[in-house]
Amino acid sequence: MPIMVKLDDMLYARRMTLTELSERVGITLANLSILKTGKARAIRFSTLDAICAALQCQPGDLLEHIPGPPTTDDDDG
Repeated sequence: MPIMVKLDDMLYARRMTLTELSERVGITLANLSILKTGKARAIRFSTLDAICAALQCQPGDLLEHIPGPPTTDDDDG
C-alpha cells in the first residue's frame, strides 16, 4: 500500500481516543476505524478537513506516501 495512514500516531500525540474523534467530527466509529487501519480506499476532502480541524494538524501529518511499485487503480479517472 503506497499511502500509510498515521491517524493512530496523531490520536496518541493529541491524547484523544477514536471515539472522541468520532464524536467531534461526526463520522462513525466504524468508518474512522477503517481509515485508521489503512483499509480505506479513499477519503473525502471534507472528511480529511474535519479530522485535521479536530486534531489541529495538516493532511501531511495523517498521510504518508510509501514509495513502491506503481498501482493500477481504475478510480483515477
